Amino acid sequence: MTSPGPLDQDLKRLRALRSHLLKLHKALLDSERVLYEREHGPIKNSGEFFQLVISHDAFDWLRPISKFIVQIDEYLDPKVESENPVEGAAILLEKARLMLKPAEASSTPLGSHYFQAIQRDPNIALMHAEMSQLLRER
Repeated sequence: MTSPGPLDQDLKRLRALRSHLLKLHKALLDSERVLYEREHGPIKNSGEFFQLVISHDAFDWLRPISKFIVQIDEYLDPKVESENPVEGAAILLEKARLMLKPAEASSTPLGSHYFQAIQRDPNIALMHAEMSQLLRER
C-alpha cells in the first residue's frame, strides 16, 4: 500500500478547509447581520437578507470569502481538469492563509472586519483557531 502523496494530502486539507470556511462564512454573515439590524432595524426575510449580502456595503468585506469558496469548488470539481493539480492545491491553501489573517490595522477591509468579528464573537474566534490549525498542518 502506498502512502498518500502531496496532492492527496493537499486535496484532503482543501476539502476540510472548504467545510470549515463555509461554517465560518455563515457565522460571519450572522454576526454582520446582527450589527446591521442594530443600526438599520430588522431584516424582513431571507430574500431581503440575500439582497443586502450581495449589494450592501456593510457586507462588502465578506465577498472575497464567497468568491474564494467558489474558487475552491471549481478547483475540486472533477469535471474541470487542472494543468498542475499539486501546485493549484498548494496555491489555494496559501491563499487561504493570507486571506484569513485578521489584523486590527489591516490594509484590507476583510482583515480589519475579520479581526473585529473575532473580538466580538467567541464562536468566530474558535472557528478561526480551528482554521489556523488546519492551515498550519503539513
